[in-house]
Amino acid sequence: MARERQLPRLPQLSRRSLLGGAAAAAGAATLTATGAGTASAASTRTVDVAIVGAGLAGLTAARDLVAAGRSVAVLEARDRVGGRVVGLNLANGGVTEGGGEFIGPTQDRIKALADSLGVQTFATYNTGNNLLYKDGKKTPYTTDGILGAVPPIDAAGLANAAIVQATLDDLAKQIPVAAPWTAAKADEWDRQTFETWLRANAVVPSAKFLFDVACTSIFSAEPRELSFLFVLFYIAAAGDASHPGTLERLTETANGAQELRFVGGSQLVPVKLAATLGDRVVLNAPVRTIARSGGDHVVTADGITVTAKKVVVAVPPPIAARISYDPLLPAARDQLTQRLPMASVGKAIAIYDTPFWRADGLNGQVVSDTGVISSTFDNSPPDASYGALMGFIEADEARKLDAASEAEVRAAVLKDYVTYFGEKAASPTSFVLQRWNNEAYTRGGPVSIAAPGVLTQYGPALRRPVGGIHWAGTETSTYWMGFMDGAVRSGERVAKEVLEALEAL
Repeated sequence: MARERQLPRLPQLSRRSLLGGAAAAAGAATLTATGAGTASAASTRTVDVAIVGAGLAGLTAARDLVAAGRSVAVLEARDRVGGRVVGLNLANGGVTEGGGEFIGPTQDRIKALADSLGVQTFATYNTGNNLLYKDGKKTPYTTDGILGAVPPIDAAGLANAAIVQATLDDLAKQIPVAAPWTAAKADEWDRQTFETWLRANAVVPSAKFLFDVACTSIFSAEPRELSFLFVLFYIAAAGDASHPGTLERLTETANGAQELRFVGGSQLVPVKLAATLGDRVVLNAPVRTIARSGGDHVVTADGITVTAKKVVVAVPPPIAARISYDPLLPAARDQLTQRLPMASVGKAIAIYDTPFWRADGLNGQVVSDTGVISSTFDNSPPDASYGALMGFIEADEARKLDAASEAEVRAAVLKDYVTYFGEKAASPTSFVLQRWNNEAYTRGGPVSIAAPGVLTQYGPALRRPVGGIHWAGTETSTYWMGFMDGAVRSGERVAKEVLEALEAL
């Protein structure tokens, strides 16, 4: 613990394990739920609980409700399950993750779910040197030496970054994860951006660089976009009731949130979970309206209408806001959803015959101050039968490319890969691209973000039921918000909440 407090361990760049959406690269197929139905014209159902969204949150809630003897219908807008978790099929027969991918220590709920479904994990490739590309210079560095995963910046920057990281962890301990807006200094922290706080505290330029990269890698947002209170809550939530959250747990690969991947791709978890629910899951059924009708609710989606005693909305807040509600939602809830936009992110994966960087002593992980891609990972399968370099396109860089063609994005990405890994990176055997900002049913990722003033003014409406409507999704989780684990936790929480409400009828 002493070393953790003395040395920053920022850019093993966080992969929060929950991205958004579905739109795969042209020609790339995605896994669908075995046994799931498709909405047909004028189909109707009557159930105890209607669930909007077949991501991990909605499917987990459905599992628990069915186990308790309740009838459910899960309505999914897409032609697949998984929400912000999606597998992209490759031309060579492999699969890579286009969305949520990694899990790590204290993320026990997603691990338990995967174990129950027989989906195995393997260690993220982390053997060899990381690369720091800064000021036009490429520097390999070890992750198991005296400095751990700290990039080799100047001594003054290291010292400043150590103080900043220790301060962030200490302040995060003051955040009640179930209600961050009740922290003693919540108003003060929610009046400023993370950028403002960093400028006052990360005073050495190289230290500021580390935290800027860590911010975009964790949130897919720039420091100027985020409330400082929201950042502290996110750190506090990177743990569980027995292990306080830390920034290091967010940013590390070994012993951190990027430690493990799923054999066969992360979408296997929701696909197998949906298979246990059979035709209770209805695909191609975007929900348009939720209306109260006597003591029930009528949920109208394309091709199907469901009458239910209770409703669970398990989609991101900005997407939930696009549903029409009758009666209108309370102002606080509606205003909250207006103020929680999705961050901006894409994933670009280049496929090669072999993971050639490994022969050069590299683990495929890069931290960069320039280019379209500022962080990368080795996304190769566990048997290394082919190589896969995955890079994140984040925040400002993602927005710049929203209107670019896939060919333009590919060229920009491969230029960065060549800069980092040499000319062998210029000629992949295939290339897949996932741009979440342009995906109809997510419009960004990995998570909704809060600007100053949002949590303190509107936070209490985040999980508060509205009549018979209950809210789930990773944004509502008290631990691991923004990750697959947070989604599963939210589904478990909302199922208990709904069961109690049903028993009270």
